[in-house]
Amino acid sequence: MNITIAIDSLKGSLSSLEAGHAIEEGIRRVYKDAAVNVRPLADGGEGTVEALACGMGGTLETVTVTGPMGRPVDCQYGILPESGTAIIEMSGAAGITLVPDAEKDPMKATTFGVGQVIRSAIQKGCRRFIVGIGGSATNDGGTGMLQALGYGILDRDGNQIPPGAQGLAQIASISSEHVLPELSECTFRIACDVNNPLCGPRGASAVYGPQKGADEAMVQVMDRGLAHFAEIAGKWNPKADPEFPGTGAAGGLGFAFLTFTSAVLESGIQIVLEETRLREYVKDADLVITGEGRLDGQTVMGKAPVGVARIAKEFHKPVLAFSGSVTREAAACNDAGIDAFFPILRSVVTLEEAMDPENARKNMADTAEQVFRLVQAVRPRQAL
Repeated sequence: MNITIAIDSLKGSLSSLEAGHAIEEGIRRVYKDAAVNVRPLADGGEGTVEALACGMGGTLETVTVTGPMGRPVDCQYGILPESGTAIIEMSGAAGITLVPDAEKDPMKATTFGVGQVIRSAIQKGCRRFIVGIGGSATNDGGTGMLQALGYGILDRDGNQIPPGAQGLAQIASISSEHVLPELSECTFRIACDVNNPLCGPRGASAVYGPQKGADEAMVQVMDRGLAHFAEIAGKWNPKADPEFPGTGAAGGLGFAFLTFTSAVLESGIQIVLEETRLREYVKDADLVITGEGRLDGQTVMGKAPVGVARIAKEFHKPVLAFSGSVTREAAACNDAGIDAFFPILRSVVTLEEAMDPENARKNMADTAEQVFRLVQAVRPRQAL
């Protein structure tokens, strides 16, 4: 029996590969000689660095950078040496989880650390980048990142503007005189699963500013600042387009990548599926297994398990899914290509007990074992 496993992480419990190998353990209790391929899976957000770096023979690097509120933070990123690819989660350098609730202030929060991570990877020889830009604390239009890469985002006196959205209104000119030379050799695949423009009622400030600590007055100031930045950027690069879907992602970081680097904005799960070459493993499989921490109505809205199921159905493969929990709305997953799904909880427990990594691993393996005992019972042995 040939089985391909690509399951997203159970956040707080098991990484993608840990969950996959737990399923493999359960399968081998039933089919000892099965050919099982465990592939990394993520959606471009949290867990992408670990999943791709560890699952594709890469390395994990840690660099100390300027955090969103100016204090040093240690950011981990991945390198795939064979292709010279760096895998970065911007939230590791400028994420909202790095800022206590009482300190959230998008007027001051900066993406400078994101640029420092990119610089570190460039110095280590990387020229291809996969960057997840979800979970930001910032609304600076990516100006902090650009400054860290050597761009001059300058005020009327020729000085760098201050960090955060507070500096956007002061921008008078943009200079590339001191940009890191190697940046021109770099390409960026940006994992972006939102289609917001940079400005306006659906823009970065209006939609995401409040969750980053902005009140209504602040939202208006930031929106005008981003519009001003876009105007100046348009003079520097006539192709700058603040209306392009996704430019409002991560407080305008999507706009900065598109305007100042060789970048494309793509679905996070599609980037991961292509980079891990999942199709090559699925096409020869008898059965495909996927899942995530919780299967619900949102799973069918482009999340990782459904991305796996769509590939499987291209090759007419049956798909099973395992998850920490399911909701009634998860039934929509059956129409999205997941033939059957199974929650792994085996008794009434507290959330803390359910998320304990060792408990989760055992529950995953035990559930997989029972499912494959059923598979063994209902499928003729010669068909396996």
